[in-house]
Amino acid sequence: MNPVLTAAAVDLGASSGRVMLARVGPDRLDLTEVHRFANVPVRLPDGLHWDVLRLYRDVLDGLGHAVRACADGEVLASVGIDSWAIDYGLLDGDGALLGQPFHYRDTRTSGVAEAVHARVGERELYQVNGLQFLPFTTIYQLATERAGRLDAAAHALLVPDLLTSWLTGVLGTELTNASTTGLLDVRSGDWATTVFARLGLPPALFGPLRRPGDVVGPLLPEVREDTGLAADTVVTAVGSHDTASAVVGVPAADPNFAYVSCGTWSLVGVELDAPVLTEAGRAANFTNEGGVDGTVRYLRNVMGLWLLSESIATWNRTGPPADLPALLNAAADVPAGGPVFDPDDPVFLPPGDMPARIAAVLARAGARAPATRPELVRCILDSLAAAYARTVREASELSGRTVDVVHLVGGGARNELLCRLTADACGLPVLAGPVEATALGNVLVQARAHGALDGDLWTLRALLRSTQVTRRYEPAGL
Repeated sequence: MNPVLTAAAVDLGASSGRVMLARVGPDRLDLTEVHRFANVPVRLPDGLHWDVLRLYRDVLDGLGHAVRACADGEVLASVGIDSWAIDYGLLDGDGALLGQPFHYRDTRTSGVAEAVHARVGERELYQVNGLQFLPFTTIYQLATERAGRLDAAAHALLVPDLLTSWLTGVLGTELTNASTTGLLDVRSGDWATTVFARLGLPPALFGPLRRPGDVVGPLLPEVREDTGLAADTVVTAVGSHDTASAVVGVPAADPNFAYVSCGTWSLVGVELDAPVLTEAGRAANFTNEGGVDGTVRYLRNVMGLWLLSESIATWNRTGPPADLPALLNAAADVPAGGPVFDPDDPVFLPPGDMPARIAAVLARAGARAPATRPELVRCILDSLAAAYARTVREASELSGRTVDVVHLVGGGARNELLCRLTADACGLPVLAGPVEATALGNVLVQARAHGALDGDLWTLRALLRSTQVTRRYEPAGL
């Protein structure tokens, strides 16, 4: 029998992070949260940034908690890191960080896409990278960098790779996250050197690629001293784009499924064996991102629960504190058929007064604005469910993939109203859960890399089905 692997999953989201301790074997998949922490951006005079130094401190603290949570004689063998995509830190030739990484919600990329597309046209770029247009993608962020900063930069590292380099001293870029930058050739799986050249970017800026399951290396001595981790603990590359890990964590039984990875953002799509680079897909703004085991995540971003969390933050700043469970219960009693809006309207991207923005968007469309907080919550969830259904249908049509069931994973799986509305809107069963799909996908890849599990993605997903709890929602009328 394969040995049980004890591993840590570092899972960083756009609003919070956590370190999870896992024990994984052929008949076992246990997760325990040992450290959770806020991920709060910082607005500096030059824009909105991530406080990546604070995040790193929390990662170290979490790994220390994981060590102390191990049983006597148990050794934490591996660490894997996943996070959101696109954002990066610049390092000089000595490895020093050149300022805190910019936040993708910073407005510095407004209007910059036109300058990039003047050098590499949109259609040509889509044939290379297969990505949907998002104005904050790495390729557009790099175009906003001051020449002095890029001249001083020897390396650019995406957030999980930046933290990995601080843990191990090893530079590189994990493939699933590299596929979100706009600088990876979706067909070859290598850096698109012609795009680098056309944009005047150093070809070695991001360093060598690594794949999920590759062992990056052991921890630096100062990291071992800080955390108490063992000398033979290693960092293992996982699907470092959190959605790549989340899709591994979908407990699907066959390929005919769609997924909604639902958190601050919602990523909605299907899993394919090859990219779809049609003009229809480009026009529909579908993306082809790299998945584990050479799969393709054919999906579109939907704004997600950011709309709800920012509304609650606004209410908490300006009036009586919002009680989310009570609001969801009240929203469930709001009659169906209320107003809906496009959650992907760019007006919703920056932080701010979300209820006022939603009211303004509805007013422009001639729709009645919600009069109460429960009505607004219902409006948000109805709008998200409609967007999910629309995206699932388009993903199926554009890819040719039949969809029999929708798996809704991540934090949104706790939201019963959203799950029910999604089933109704899609006209398909929704299987909700696991909530911790990202961390589960992270540790499954680690376990397979270190021999605690064998097999392909379907074998890993069979273990999910036998160990994790899901809830099934049937569409109304079925």
